[in-house]
Amino acid sequence: MMQRTYKVRVPWYEPLPVVREVLRVYDGVSQELITSLIRTLHELRGTPQSQVDWKDPDQWISERLSGDLAALARRFWEESGHRANPRYLSGPDYLIKVYALSVPDVRGTHRHTELGRAFVNDEPYAIRQVDEGEGVVKILAILSTKSPAKLRDLYDDWAAFVREHSKFKADASVRGALRERLRDLRDRGLITREGQVYTITPNGLDYCGSGPDPDPAQEAVRAIKAFNDRQQEVLRERLMEMHPYRFEHLVSELLEAMGYDDVDVTKQSGDKGVDVVGTVQFGITTVTEVVQVKRHQGSIGRPVLDQLRGALVYHEAIRGTIITTGRFSEECKKAALHPGAAPISLIDGDRLLDLLIEHRIGVESRPATLFEVDEAYFAAPTDPDAVDEADADE
Repeated sequence: MMQRTYKVRVPWYEPLPVVREVLRVYDGVSQELITSLIRTLHELRGTPQSQVDWKDPDQWISERLSGDLAALARRFWEESGHRANPRYLSGPDYLIKVYALSVPDVRGTHRHTELGRAFVNDEPYAIRQVDEGEGVVKILAILSTKSPAKLRDLYDDWAAFVREHSKFKADASVRGALRERLRDLRDRGLITREGQVYTITPNGLDYCGSGPDPDPAQEAVRAIKAFNDRQQEVLRERLMEMHPYRFEHLVSELLEAMGYDDVDVTKQSGDKGVDVVGTVQFGITTVTEVVQVKRHQGSIGRPVLDQLRGALVYHEAIRGTIITTGRFSEECKKAALHPGAAPISLIDGDRLLDLLIEHRIGVESRPATLFEVDEAYFAAPTDPDAVDEADADE
């Protein structure tokens, strides 16, 4: 029976740049001292009833540690540029052991291996080996076909991969592993996150398809993304060509698609700077919201915001929104949530495009289906005795 090679082995997964800084310190340090530091900090962790604050190592290292342990903890903290909190060394330590990035010599003193030195030097093959082993590349591959996506959109494909290749079985462990690795990808600029939505970056797409065995599916995904990027620019051009009044109706359609009720485009005179009015439900409260739209490429300044805020009373509204195909000045952004003033939401051109695409206003969605052979199906034994033998081997 072929020995299974497990992946996604490291719990408490820290971003690889943090692991790299931890690994730098390992060289020349005894395994006994590292283990003692991890064990001591674990014993000091507190209880749910009496929690311990670990946020500021500059403060707690001197208060809770002494001698060699304090000195080592301070090295991890300071030499990492205050990125590697010594309280959370268990994850990096486990990863370093799993991939043998540093191993103790005959005296128990850590020495970087060849792979470890390459990892410290940020050499692509070393980083790729860890990324492949921990399912990070798989997450990019999943996200590349769904981007932008929320965590729940990624979970089923990720869970199927993990349960086939890893010893992680519990939902909490599988979901936690996904969150931690998404944090690593975001830290490295391979994905972005806005609210609860994750989007793969161009660098992420390139990295996803740069392995020794390029996936043809990723080539198809990149082609689709290039087409969509071009269509997004065409959409921007069409918005700029629209008649202003038609643009206001487009915004009203968008608001209705987003769940607003009683959406009306105001008359072109006497509207006090308001173009669209609608109501939206917040919990058990129905709120009237007024919207001003600006179809131009320039920057919206604070006077426009002040005008809309002043018009709220004429429409018995308590909040407003400015939607533009352009952008907003920094002064306007700061004034939007001024303490004590009615809130004004700001939607710039990029965000407007995202919303139009998400709610299919002015665009059509044409599905592209990729079929992939289920290798696990064909690998399954058909002989009942073989099934029993395979289960016994597990």
